[in-house]
Amino acid sequence: MESEPDPAPRTSTATPQGVLLPLALAQFICSYAASNMNVAITNIATDLGTTVSGVQTTIAVFTLTMAALMIPGSKLTDILGRTYLFRRGLLVYGVGALIAAAAPGLGILILGYSLLEGIGTALLIPPVYILATVFFPDLTSRARAFGAISAAGGVGAAAGPLVGGIITTAISWRAAFVVQALVVGIIIIQSRKIVDPGVQGEKPAFDIVGTILSAAGLFFVVVGILQASTYGWFKASQDFVIGNTVVIPEGGISPVWVFVLIGAILLIWFFWHIRSMERAGKEPLLHTRMFKNRTSNLGLITQNIQWLVLLGLSFVVSVYVQTVRGYNAIETGLILTPATIGILLSSMAAGRLARKYSQATLIRAGFIVTVAGVFLLLLLVRETSPVLTFVPGLFLVGLGVGVMLTSSVTVVQSSFPEEDQGEISGLSRSVSNLGSSLGVAIAGTVIVSSLVIGNLGYALALVVLVVFAGIGLVAAFMLPATPVPEAPEP
Repeated sequence: MESEPDPAPRTSTATPQGVLLPLALAQFICSYAASNMNVAITNIATDLGTTVSGVQTTIAVFTLTMAALMIPGSKLTDILGRTYLFRRGLLVYGVGALIAAAAPGLGILILGYSLLEGIGTALLIPPVYILATVFFPDLTSRARAFGAISAAGGVGAAAGPLVGGIITTAISWRAAFVVQALVVGIIIIQSRKIVDPGVQGEKPAFDIVGTILSAAGLFFVVVGILQASTYGWFKASQDFVIGNTVVIPEGGISPVWVFVLIGAILLIWFFWHIRSMERAGKEPLLHTRMFKNRTSNLGLITQNIQWLVLLGLSFVVSVYVQTVRGYNAIETGLILTPATIGILLSSMAAGRLARKYSQATLIRAGFIVTVAGVFLLLLLVRETSPVLTFVPGLFLVGLGVGVMLTSSVTVVQSSFPEEDQGEISGLSRSVSNLGSSLGVAIAGTVIVSSLVIGNLGYALALVVLVVFAGIGLVAAFMLPATPVPEAPEP
């Protein structure tokens, strides 16, 4: 592995297939990591002597780390070099997986999985798509490369619950992290023949202040929401203590809103900062013009809510079947399989559907099907109902989300010219990861704090997800109708 960024353009010795394989595998393992933890919630909690709430925090902070650092990762790609950052991201990820596998307690698990794997993912994913653009310059081959990488991500997300459940049940949840480290090692070896042709022109400056403000703001908002399972949403159910000092006494305002307020102030400061940098003619972490396009903003809202509902539902169902019904990891993975099948089927049909219907129509249809799926889970699933009652609802949710995932990204990306694609792509991925984090934090907190009331806690969490899906549907209907692309001449 090289010790510094590529100093000058060189010729890659890898074939196009040799370039594509490690890029697709990298997307696969990152998507796998984001989806396999849910099936091992009770195993991890028991083994580490922690609670379901502790594991919930671990999962939420993982996606939060990616959300906070994906845009800085995109900026660093142009500064340090694409292959350099790709391999360094893989290395950080692999070290994190090994630390998580050996974790003696929750704190070390958060260090390895939530922080190091999250940082590694934020560093390696932006170069994946930029390198695909560099090595596949014509539109046809590039579309195929992006399709292969996206498909690998879909397979990783789909395989996560089932494969993770099998490994956890057959060996241990720790073995699932060892497998991740082994796959990362293979990717590093395969990527050695890829040589970055180099970024032409002057390297941009890195906005350290903007990175700190945005990351800290998002951290306080999400971690604040996570406090609700311990302290309650409105009034503190117990003393909030820092060190040996009671900061908020029992019965006072919940620390949830203190954290969220601090986060909101930091995010407002972040937007003021990037606006000031633009006025001074400097390069900010993110240009404010990214937020001035109405169509893109609506697309980002739908994108965020899709992932909020999908990851929130996956966490809620996983916690419910493991804690209330007593299912093991592989049984949990099998229960989530209908959603996986739905996502795969609709994702495979997305290209054909996009030739017949506008992107806005597909997003609206996706939300309608998703809401119907969550309603079925509310109506059919009870503590004593058979396992098959999960199937129709989860399948519809997967089908609905799969239909609109690509469409939302397309709406956002197509709202900006070519020179802004790198920046809006980073923002898009950050918004998606933030949705995942909020889904686990919000819906997860509702069910974790209501486990003592069994099925009612599960129902309350699903009602919350229905409300958010309804907001997404409203945003989808506000999207302008885009024309259906004309079929090419035969």
